[in-house]
Amino acid sequence: MKLHPQEILQQYWGFQDFKNSQEEIIHAVLRGQDVMALLPTGGGKSLCYQIPALAQDGICIVVSPLIALIKNQVDTLKSLGIKAIALTGGISFEEVNQLLDNCLFGNYKFLYLSPERLQQDLIRDRIQQMNVNLIAIDEAHCISQWGNDFRPAYLECSLLREMAPNAPVIALTATATDLVVQDICDNLNLQDPLKVKDSFARNNIAFSVFWEEDKNYRLKELCRECKSSVIVYVRSRRMTVEITKFLTHQGHTATFFHGGISKKEKEDRLNNWLGNKVKIMVATNAFGMGIDKADVGLVIHHQIPDSMENYFQEAGRAGRNGEPARAAMIVNQNDETQVRNQFLGALPNVDFIKLLYNKLNNYFQIPFGEGSSETFQLPFNSFCDTYKLNGNLTYNGLRMLDQNSVISLTESFSQKTSIQFITSKSTIFNYLDKQQVLAPIIQTILRTYGGVFDFETKINTLLIAKKVNKTEKEVIRTLEKLEKDEIIVYNAQHSDLEITFLVPREDERTINIFAKKIKQIIAVKTDNVSQILAYVKNRSVCRNTQILAYFGEKTTADCGKCDVCIQKNPVDHDIITLIQHEIFRLLNSTNYSSRDLIRLLTYKESSVILALQGLLEDGKISVNTTNQYTINR
Repeated sequence: MKLHPQEILQQYWGFQDFKNSQEEIIHAVLRGQDVMALLPTGGGKSLCYQIPALAQDGICIVVSPLIALIKNQVDTLKSLGIKAIALTGGISFEEVNQLLDNCLFGNYKFLYLSPERLQQDLIRDRIQQMNVNLIAIDEAHCISQWGNDFRPAYLECSLLREMAPNAPVIALTATATDLVVQDICDNLNLQDPLKVKDSFARNNIAFSVFWEEDKNYRLKELCRECKSSVIVYVRSRRMTVEITKFLTHQGHTATFFHGGISKKEKEDRLNNWLGNKVKIMVATNAFGMGIDKADVGLVIHHQIPDSMENYFQEAGRAGRNGEPARAAMIVNQNDETQVRNQFLGALPNVDFIKLLYNKLNNYFQIPFGEGSSETFQLPFNSFCDTYKLNGNLTYNGLRMLDQNSVISLTESFSQKTSIQFITSKSTIFNYLDKQQVLAPIIQTILRTYGGVFDFETKINTLLIAKKVNKTEKEVIRTLEKLEKDEIIVYNAQHSDLEITFLVPREDERTINIFAKKIKQIIAVKTDNVSQILAYVKNRSVCRNTQILAYFGEKTTADCGKCDVCIQKNPVDHDIITLIQHEIFRLLNSTNYSSRDLIRLLTYKESSVILALQGLLEDGKISVNTTNQYTINR
């Protein structure tokens, strides 16, 4: 007997009622209507396809971008007694074949897969044989060239419509502009879709921006104040290690998470954090997608994100249990330059794409009008060096040529090798005495790259070779010997890049076909950075109001708890007087810095600062040579 959606909700998830637009979406899907659902982080997106799939005969195909997200969803369904299968990487052909048989004959309700899997003939053939009741495209913004996480393989999702023509399609995302929403609908060929957008208001989250020269001080204080789980977002793997070491030294339980650690390490660290054995997770921005930890009380961005969409999605991982939570960004004057360089400086423009395409053809001596379907091994570092091309620009340019079907680019390519010294400096000096022929290369690495003793560091083997006037192969042989002698940990990622030319060479005419698109992408990315910088700098409009306005919502009420609203609140002079008495009591015994006083007093930091300013202006206290406050006797 088929169950009603609300009965399914109660039976499996224990909820009595749907929230926001969930029920409307579910009934539209059950009618066979396509849906474009824009629901904020924590808005219960997965239930919008899981419940209608369970209410019907057949299987639901779910496309999701991250293995961690897929694994989390499948494990959750299995724990509820619901039959679900995940096709992730590292599965043999025989096992894939068996799993697909289970989907056909084993009464499974969900098949989760990555978009890359849709390129396999076996997968396509089997899906066409399945009784598909729904196609769900999660993180659907990945299909849009205007989205922040555009993933070309997501364009394969449109093929699902051909494989299961009678199944409705639901596209779900937590953050998307109107331009991205339209692109999603067009690329997935949604037919007269129900478009649903729930309010993005997260009224339980207090958003704040802290301007600090000493970022780590503010980080330490925010983590100290939070009694529940914390996520700290940074922009690089190196920073995850550095920040974790700092927080651990401050007495916190912290670990780090990024794409470079092993699968086993990821699982162990995630489980320790999910089980509250570790309080703070320091991570790059991919962390958290699809991970449902309800009691995160604080999300900190240690650096400025690349867009409001990404910021809101990441910050929205706080307070999913509805309890009061905080989302803080810690910035300083250097961050604007850094964010512009990092996210805009590596964007290739039309002229660079034309130059790059020309150099590629010249490098492989491809005549005009020829080259289609030819495949070559491209030694990336050597190619960049030959034509004096910036590595980041070149790699992004190759990706753009790939996305526009001028070339096909292998995914296994990695630009740089990484190493970490695992011995003491004294041991290395002794080693150099015995291996003097290796000294120039080792000394050049130590001079060029800071931190190689503390964490895994990416190095450019061609750059080192040029500095010591040796070949890149000699540098690589040296690194291999150092690894063998247990001096370093060495991750060899110097494989060549394989490219296939998909169209005949026509130079500028080839690029002109999509030149307008390149300009639009640059304009969108530039606007994204400008919008997040405007948010950071705006200290006059409520943070919540700013965020909602960006996503097209109007609100008349300020949140009352962000840094802007707190600053606007009228000063309670009685409280300030009381704090001043407390400050005098403390300073009577010894001198304290402002940070000491903030930590010792139980009042808001802003109120303590105001009290100190008043005492200074009245000449009752002064600052000594060690930046401590002292009473003027």
